[in-house]
Amino acid sequence: MVYIRDDNRKAFIDEEKINTLLQETKNPEKERVEDIIAKSLSKQRLELEEMAVLLNCEDESLVNRIFEGAKALKRNVYGNRIVLFAPMYIGNECVNNCQYCGFRVSNKEIVRNSLSLEQVREETTYLVNKGHKRLILVYGEHPKYDADFIAETVRQVYSVKSGKGNIRRVNINAAPQTIDDYKKIKAAGIGTFQIFQETYHYETYKKLHPTGPKSSYIWRLYGLDRAFQGGIDDVGIGALFGLYDWKFEMMGLLSHAIHLEERFNVGPHTISFPRIEPAVNTPISERPPHLVDDYTFKKLVAILRLSVPYTGLILTAREPVEIRNELMQFGVSQIDAGSNIGVGAYSTNDEEAYKKSQFLLGDQRSLDEVIKQLTDEGFLPSFCTACYRLGRTGEHFMEFAIPGFVKRFCTPNAISTLMEYVFDYASEETKESCLRVIDKEINNIKSEKIRNTLLERIERIKAGERDLYF
Repeated sequence: MVYIRDDNRKAFIDEEKINTLLQETKNPEKERVEDIIAKSLSKQRLELEEMAVLLNCEDESLVNRIFEGAKALKRNVYGNRIVLFAPMYIGNECVNNCQYCGFRVSNKEIVRNSLSLEQVREETTYLVNKGHKRLILVYGEHPKYDADFIAETVRQVYSVKSGKGNIRRVNINAAPQTIDDYKKIKAAGIGTFQIFQETYHYETYKKLHPTGPKSSYIWRLYGLDRAFQGGIDDVGIGALFGLYDWKFEMMGLLSHAIHLEERFNVGPHTISFPRIEPAVNTPISERPPHLVDDYTFKKLVAILRLSVPYTGLILTAREPVEIRNELMQFGVSQIDAGSNIGVGAYSTNDEEAYKKSQFLLGDQRSLDEVIKQLTDEGFLPSFCTACYRLGRTGEHFMEFAIPGFVKRFCTPNAISTLMEYVFDYASEETKESCLRVIDKEINNIKSEKIRNTLLERIERIKAGERDLYF
């Protein structure tokens, strides 16, 4: 791993512009808010000034219009689908000293651990046997977790076959890389490479990241630019809410999305917006300097949905069950389920896994429990990975997504992957709930050709075939 500094490069986050827009758009008029929501419902990405207007809505009736707009957009673009994945923490060694993170180098109470390749296979086998098809591998920032190691762990995950199951897509959350290192990781067959800026506010960033390679705001900010240059056209951005003013961070996320669109003609595939959670021996995580309450968090998610209609929104198991259930209506399109963030904790059932964790989880339900609740409430859980293996990523993905063609692929593929779960892993109660949703979704498919092809493939799944996709 090569650490490079380029702090003389200009940041594309214009703090003066963001602050000015937030000041100038206070107390917005109803007509202006309605116009912005209408633009979003026409599936156009919002501009910074338009997001600022929505952020400054305080009137309850206007906020409710934002909520209604987000719900409508979610239905129109994503239907009832909720994509499911699981995190796998590969190692918690870290040379950074991020003040809010349990992994920080100065934290002597956390138990350090890195998975061997055999342990990677054991963890993967456990997750496959629960029904997972999509993983995100998470690494601390340490020289031992270089690009060669990351690529090898990805290959190990893909090599695991257990019963009729396997992992079909691996995403990565790791330190920013050089262009050449991204090429190595891309060659291993990853899906999305994810980097959270944590906070887009420069002074706050520098204060919270005093030492280590992560102390370079610019190196991290341009990390996904280098990913694109290294051939990875599917990237995820994120901010950790609670470190600085939530409105500023929202404008930072949109600024980042606009920058990627302008430079590479495609925005981020996903945006994550976790709230800071308690971590072992980490006082700031217990008392965040800019706490985001539940109502504000709901508003935040709805505004993100309206601002970036075609970007996936990820809500993690940091949040409690009640919040997760409610926010799925407002635009969340991906969640993790059956998660354990202790290093090596899946296969060992480690009772002290929290001592190896970056933070504590709010939702500790099993995958089966999550799927049952989703289907009981009419959602369609999906393990689909077809776009990545058919090259529908980056600009090519947008060619399908923007005109609204996604439903032609995503709903049938979601049904197929859920049907696999029904036959291979589901409890009896979950199976009944899934089949009700599957029948409903099949009946809602307007294309007779797609519906008939899907029904034929479901019969093949019943006969034992797997991984059939549009």
